[in-house]
Amino acid sequence: MIRRGGMTRAAALAAALVGTAVLAGCGTTTSTSGTPTGGTQPSGGKILAVGAENEYANVIGQIGGKYVSVTAIMSDPNTDPHTFEASASVSKTVQAASLVVQNGLGYDDFMQTIEKASPNSSRKVIDVQQLRGLPDSTPNPHLWYDPATMPAVAKELVTDLSALQPDHASYFQAQETRFLNSLKTWTDALAAFKRQYPNVGVATTEPVADYMLQAAGTDIKTPWSLQAAIMNGTDPAPQDIAAQDSLFSDKQVKVFLYNQQVTDDITTKFLSEAHAAGIPVVGVYETMPTDGYTYQSWMMAELNALKSAVADGTSTEKL
Repeated sequence: MIRRGGMTRAAALAAALVGTAVLAGCGTTTSTSGTPTGGTQPSGGKILAVGAENEYANVIGQIGGKYVSVTAIMSDPNTDPHTFEASASVSKTVQAASLVVQNGLGYDDFMQTIEKASPNSSRKVIDVQQLRGLPDSTPNPHLWYDPATMPAVAKELVTDLSALQPDHASYFQAQETRFLNSLKTWTDALAAFKRQYPNVGVATTEPVADYMLQAAGTDIKTPWSLQAAIMNGTDPAPQDIAAQDSLFSDKQVKVFLYNQQVTDDITTKFLSEAHAAGIPVVGVYETMPTDGYTYQSWMMAELNALKSAVADGTSTEKL
């Protein structure tokens, strides 16, 4: 998918590759050598794992703990993930991995290309689209905002990590329990928000956080066709732009959420309209901010920003 505005494709790629090199935000990113790339691995070596997006890499690190070395391919929150193109170094990283987690739904197709170029029947690949049983026609690829996604990923990680290092199966299971318990803070808060602010109207630029907004019981008033056009970098229909304009001018929404990583003329226009109407703004992200966040704390921060906007009229344009 090609986006308008923002960084150039070359600049986005360069920044994303820097993110790959520094491996920010995973917590378990040390390099290991001599670890076999397939089959059951010796308990003394770390499992080389890759998350196509850093939110998946973070969860791999939490479940695998001290027994994994994780690389995040896309980890720079200042770039547009849809413009990412894999380099030779990314290909080598993926090829060396014994465990891979990727999103699917066309979001990170470069992963499949690399895997097909370097087939390995022993490589464990978790495709989240397939794991969730979602058809290719699923319109919103931002699956990590869906509260049902990461518990399913964590469960599958325990299975695959345990197959690679059976001696540590109980450790991986304990890590999963710890992860699920900590994730409950977010899911409980989503339920509480839904009870406290039922059907609150919100506007968006694109469907980055739509799964979370739906779980929180909000009424997403932005036309889907407008969200999809902006997500795919095509021109929104004039009637959709007019409908979005009226959401601000008539104050039909309590908060405006925009993709903090991708801006162009149309999203900047909407942002200005929200400011002019006194509607609080919340920035959402496609890759996890790397300032010490875990997946859980990131999701909680986004929900807290939404709540602050609805309850107090406070904007959080950047986490």
